[in-house]
Amino acid sequence: MIAAKLFLSIFAVIFVAELPDKTALSALVLATRHRALPVLLGAAAALTIQSAVAVVAGSLLSLLPPRAVHIGSGVLFLVSAIVMWVKHADEVTAGEGGKQAGFRQALWMSFSMVFLAEWGDLTQIATAGFAARTGRPVIVFCAATAALWAVSALAVAIGNRAGRLLDAKLTKRIAAVLFALIGIAMVTGLV
Repeated sequence: MIAAKLFLSIFAVIFVAELPDKTALSALVLATRHRALPVLLGAAAALTIQSAVAVVAGSLLSLLPPRAVHIGSGVLFLVSAIVMWVKHADEVTAGEGGKQAGFRQALWMSFSMVFLAEWGDLTQIATAGFAARTGRPVIVFCAATAALWAVSALAVAIGNRAGRLLDAKLTKRIAAVLFALIGIAMVTGLV
């Protein structure tokens, strides 16, 4: 009973904290441009590893230099924005080989963007705090990871739907502008 209450309370806190977060926005934007499955798998893998890192590191995670992490993440977002802006909308070629490359590229891009964006994030620090405070690392890991996956699935579903409704070129431009804004905000310390 106590374990279930702990799981639900951690899930609720992490879910609510992740909803307006840059990692959820990253998954949403990526899903407007790429197929939903590789975006979701990439984001889920990155968030799983980040949850494990947070649980293992516990309270020591807060000692990482958050400013350097934010600047590095911001630069990645800016580079991605530039790539999105200049790359052609028809990046996936016809045929089986092109589909595999598109899947892997979307998976890797989603993984790397979410993985870097989550470093030093509020939800990662909260997960570390829960692990340090409760002494129940398995429950904390499962609850935090489930909450992060739920938010990612929601963001990918919304982004995928929006991507189908919008023109591919317009979607690419909107995504590039959003990524540039996130990158600028991270580099300048606004987020």
